[in-house]
Amino acid sequence: MTDAATDTELLATAQRWSSRALHWLHTRYRTGQGDLPPDATVDFADPDSAYKPLGEAALAASLVLRDGVAGARDLEAARDLMDLCWRQLHGGDLLYERQLRHMLLTDPVETYAHFARVGYRHQPLEDLLDSFTRLRAPNAVELLPNRRLAVANARRVIGLGDRPDWTSLSAATWLGALPEPWAVDWSTGYSITHTVFHLTDWGARPEGLPAAVRDYLRDWLPVWVDIWLEVGQWDLVGELLIVDACVGAPVCDSATWDRLAAVQHPDGLTPRDTDPVEDDPAEAFRDHEHTAVVAVIAGTATLSRVLDASSATR
Repeated sequence: MTDAATDTELLATAQRWSSRALHWLHTRYRTGQGDLPPDATVDFADPDSAYKPLGEAALAASLVLRDGVAGARDLEAARDLMDLCWRQLHGGDLLYERQLRHMLLTDPVETYAHFARVGYRHQPLEDLLDSFTRLRAPNAVELLPNRRLAVANARRVIGLGDRPDWTSLSAATWLGALPEPWAVDWSTGYSITHTVFHLTDWGARPEGLPAAVRDYLRDWLPVWVDIWLEVGQWDLVGELLIVDACVGAPVCDSATWDRLAAVQHPDGLTPRDTDPVEDDPAEAFRDHEHTAVVAVIAGTATLSRVLDASSATR
């Protein structure tokens, strides 16, 4: 971004895209489409199809509330969405029972962090998680490096007392190696984005990125964005725009935002890619909820970072 006019254009597009996605999500949860399956218990084997989408919706809403750059209507929708998700988790009891019964699982702590970030607390769960700092087993779970960062950041957000070695955790990731940028593929692209999300706590701590990683990203983000725009991977492009906000003043121009805004449907749905959207509303929600979450976070993080930068230069 080079001037105030460009900033204004980008911010307007980001805010509009993000707000529409938020209200699309909120409406779906208000009508019960995001509810947990009726037979869901703490023992469900596949969190991706059970409550991971619910946790992601809560993540998006929590960041809207944390950053506070949205309008009153969006803030109200985000708070109601948090309440709806928290009720689905029985006020945190489901997370507590799942973590108590399955101590090596990490999805309860990661999901709980989204709620704790904005004041939804469950003391028995926090006591249980705190006790894990004195055990070897939970800390020895074999995870991908960016997944280990996710757990470390979740525990940081909750306020647990352990102090991970962020430098070592970062260096163990694909991104931390500063690899040849042309080697990136679709799966690695998502690994890159999540490494940045957790090191910076979704943009709140840009200083969490090592300087060499920040420079590498600022050099190559526009290139990667162009590649995934060309093949119509809208969801991944949205995640890369979140990364752009997490490294400081965004380096991607407003044309990228215009492309994503152009594929958004009038009701707020943003397709994950160029494949046709299913006519069945329930199927469309399952297929494209994640992209709505990405849109909410991308717009929120970008508005927050640009406005922070503007305030700092006054």
